[in-house]
Amino acid sequence: MVDIPHDLLSAEALTSLLESVVLREGTDYGEVELEFAEKVARLRAAVERSEARIVFDPETESVTVVPADTPSPDHSCSG
Repeated sequence: MVDIPHDLLSAEALTSLLESVVLREGTDYGEVELEFAEKVARLRAAVERSEARIVFDPETESVTVVPADTPSPDHSCSG
């Protein structure tokens, strides 16, 4: 797994990635069902506050967002 710093992505790429993760994961925020845009906004805020990080898995060629306290990957992408 490779960490991808969110600030290396264009605004459009980050938005697309976050939307994809929300659609794929069906992100659950508790008892109250949130609108899609709110789920994306909350995920973006977590990434920007370093509460979550973007990771790329070269084996599956997929990208996802994981909690920041998830064990770090073997590699990191830097700009």
